[in-house]
Amino acid sequence: MCATVSRTTTPSAPEVVPRGRIPTAQLVIGLALALIVSLACGVGLGATGMGWGQVLRLMWAGLSGGRLGTDDAGAYTIVWEIRFPRVVLAAVVGAGLAAVGVAVQALVRNALADPFVLGISSGAAVGANAVILFGALAGLGVWALSFSAFVSALAATLIVYAVARSPLGLSPLRLILTGTALAYGFQAVTTVMVFGAERGEAARAAMMWLLGSLGGATWPKVPLAAGTVLAGWLWLKLRAGSLDALSMGDETAAALGVPPDRLRRELFVVTAAVTGTVVAVSGAIGFVGLMVPHLVRMLVGASHQRVLAVAPLAGAVLLVWADVLSRVLLAPTELPVGVVTAALGVPAFLLLMRRGGHALTGR
Repeated sequence: MCATVSRTTTPSAPEVVPRGRIPTAQLVIGLALALIVSLACGVGLGATGMGWGQVLRLMWAGLSGGRLGTDDAGAYTIVWEIRFPRVVLAAVVGAGLAAVGVAVQALVRNALADPFVLGISSGAAVGANAVILFGALAGLGVWALSFSAFVSALAATLIVYAVARSPLGLSPLRLILTGTALAYGFQAVTTVMVFGAERGEAARAAMMWLLGSLGGATWPKVPLAAGTVLAGWLWLKLRAGSLDALSMGDETAAALGVPPDRLRRELFVVTAAVTGTVVAVSGAIGFVGLMVPHLVRMLVGASHQRVLAVAPLAGAVLLVWADVLSRVLLAPTELPVGVVTAALGVPAFLLLMRRGGHALTGR
């Protein structure tokens, strides 16, 4: 008697492996090492010059709880309380934006989509500016900005979802059009708030937040952001096969046993939660979620399993160095990190279009 074995296969996209591709495992190891080096450099570089030996000694003292002399108090504060949480948060935000960029491009099946196409960051800006310009939620103290940005991001998500949904389901085109239209509306509200507020430091702080800044990073902000990004990334990794199926179209996904509407709703919730969390602690930082997925696909192919293994590490390394450049280029004046990512992203994106236009435009 022969036993019948039922076997479930994971749907996957047609494999397009770039010539000369670096094995994914080697790429992951290389980027992990690059991230460690980048974190150390991010702590060591800044407007206040310090020797590498002193920086490493202070970092070790912070990690191990070692004792230091009173002469090291000022340098320890700079290294452990200001720079270290900042570079760690930059890595977390970069990883989150890159992972969500992969998810959003699969969600709307559009290579030009990024985490902000759904209007989430523009919605977060409304709440953040209410705190910065008018002192809303003052009772929450240092958490007021993050809490307000996160809540308004989720509110914007619900509005986009409610407007985009139709009796036929949640289509990618309706999501893009609704998100884009409402993003303009949220930006108009933000502009009115900035012009309606008194000029001065508050307006400057609002502009810095709108262009992205990690200047407010503290250790208490790291665990929530890191936990949310990690949970979102793990969920995406587990659904990588389903993302491959969705990228081939709704009919193909349904034929492979992947309900496209349900998966799209789940993706919408995950991308909203991760985007809202990272935007709340960093402001609106563009181009990471748009650029990194394209760059990674050129290296490892279209499989979401491999793209999601590499993209968060690449995004983390990119944003750590973008933040370093924002601090040192015009030191002691600090540039918004979104300006640096745009300066890096625009020429790189144009170069990618010239070299791999078919991947971006379908031609």
